[in-house]
Amino acid sequence: MLSGGVQCYNKKDGVQGRKPRAAVLGLFEEQKEVFRSIEMDITHITSLLGGIALFLYGMSIMGAGLEKLAGGKMQGVLQKLTSSTIKGVIFGTLITGVIQSSAGTVVICVGLVNSGIMTLTQSVGVIMGANIGTTVTGQLIRMADISGDSLLLTLIQPKTFAPVVAFVGCIFYVFLRNAKKKNIGQIMLGFGILFTGMSLMDTGVSPLRESAAFQELFVTMTNPMLGVLVGMVVTVIIQSSSASVGILQALSSTGLVTFGSAIPIILGAHIGTAFTPLLTIGGSSKDGKRAALIHLYFNIIGSFVLLAAIYAVRYTIGIPVWGDVMNKSTIANIHTLSSVAAMLLFLPFSSVLSKLAMLTVPNSAEEAQEMSMPVLDERLFKSPAVALQQAKSAVVKMSRRAARNVSLSTPLLLKMDEDVVSAINVRENLIDRMEVEISNYLIKMTDQELGDDESHAVTELLNFVTEFERIGDYAVNIQEKAVELYEKEASFSDIAKNELQLLDSALEQILTRTNDAFENDDIALARQVEPLEEVIDILVEKLRDGHIKRLKDGICSIDTGVVFLDVLNNVERISDHCSNVAARLVGTSEGDDYDSHTLKSLMHHNPSKEYSLMYEECCKEYLTPLAAMEKEA
Repeated sequence: MLSGGVQCYNKKDGVQGRKPRAAVLGLFEEQKEVFRSIEMDITHITSLLGGIALFLYGMSIMGAGLEKLAGGKMQGVLQKLTSSTIKGVIFGTLITGVIQSSAGTVVICVGLVNSGIMTLTQSVGVIMGANIGTTVTGQLIRMADISGDSLLLTLIQPKTFAPVVAFVGCIFYVFLRNAKKKNIGQIMLGFGILFTGMSLMDTGVSPLRESAAFQELFVTMTNPMLGVLVGMVVTVIIQSSSASVGILQALSSTGLVTFGSAIPIILGAHIGTAFTPLLTIGGSSKDGKRAALIHLYFNIIGSFVLLAAIYAVRYTIGIPVWGDVMNKSTIANIHTLSSVAAMLLFLPFSSVLSKLAMLTVPNSAEEAQEMSMPVLDERLFKSPAVALQQAKSAVVKMSRRAARNVSLSTPLLLKMDEDVVSAINVRENLIDRMEVEISNYLIKMTDQELGDDESHAVTELLNFVTEFERIGDYAVNIQEKAVELYEKEASFSDIAKNELQLLDSALEQILTRTNDAFENDDIALARQVEPLEEVIDILVEKLRDGHIKRLKDGICSIDTGVVFLDVLNNVERISDHCSNVAARLVGTSEGDDYDSHTLKSLMHHNPSKEYSLMYEECCKEYLTPLAAMEKEA
């Protein structure tokens, strides 16, 4: 009968006995507790994974917002705040003191470097300052409980203000129409999401902080190298050196934490916090990767140099307090002093960190030349002719970069390369910065006493800057179409690929002619641009008609068809801007009052013998092969 108990079998006596119902129910309860424990573990794991996802996504959209907002004013402010290493240190300290995360500051710094807003050299001071700023948490904990019941400590924690920042950013981004305010909203939204992700990661690992076995790792290591390893691993796991040091401060109440056991752990925590930004370097530019590595090298080298110095003193002179028990205040002070000491150690040699990162992620000679910004010295305004030549050299560099992006973007339509996509984006950011700097330089030059020829030259250079910047924009458009094609896992038909290669050849030739004519003031070469531009227009029109026919016949898909037509439009615009540049060069040689648009019209409707011959040569080179391809198809 079940009312009195549960039938069971006693092996020893070979008879059935009864097991009380309470015991059976107890077994069920034990099983339920096990499942609850497993469920809690899974919840924390999913929280950790979700936190990492939000962290990376927040970093991504914040970086995109920064790129959109990036302009002369923002760059100028950052340049002033980071114009010297010591200013960068102060800036990095203040920023990290506010957001309470050195990893977060370095992530932002990597994003700024990656988007071209901040240079690698400027980032060094900010990164060194980040390590000092992150010690603010420990200094606050010495005055408040580790539980965070203090209102001040609660308010300044990212988990408190990040959702508010994200909410305000969402309002800006969704409801405001002003482009600048939407960009600010995107940055705030990304910022909030990033630190909300950090809070989720913190929640995911919270059981570890309360684990007795986990906490004992801090105090059971007598070997300094093991202590460094423990501090590093713990910080990597919980994603915060402040949290690691906070746990150490909490453990100090046990009376087990001595100077000898705490110092290696604190230095190890410095190293551990440098690994979080390494999560962000996938898909970053080379300078973005270098910025993250500077943080890693600074913390590793600084920590081991300090550790060696401390143990050298201990085994020679001796440290009387080595075995003394530490409290919250002394732990906080050691954390701060070690960061300041590492900063002072590297301050005279900050360039060494940049060079070490450059050696780790080297540039080719061509890349080093391409990624440099032109020097525009306002002191040369006293000699306008020299200043104009300097400005023109900068525009030449800008034109070469725009052409380089075009030459890199079109092959992406046939074969995707994420490194090339990243290189195009970095170069485009440089082109945008150059447009601002060169334009500002030329506008300032107009305030000087210029002759008529010099004033006209300034105006023409401003026009050329606009033309080349637009070419760069269309190159990025083509790259984005290639990415769209890749993401849709679509590809062109063989005939479309052959057509694109023919078009790419014509595009490369017109860009080469245009840039060479502009750089060398070669009017004869400039006159060869318009016939080629006319042939490219015909080529684009024929390719457009042929592709629409393939769409109707079902040979090409809608996805590839739309991308192909958009690419043709961008190619046509690029050739138009090349035509504008060449016509301005020819028009200037004809006289100040000569209108370039009138000149192009005359070339088309009343062509010279030279123009007709060049046009025929271009037809043979591009239209004849196209006709042959159409016959084969």
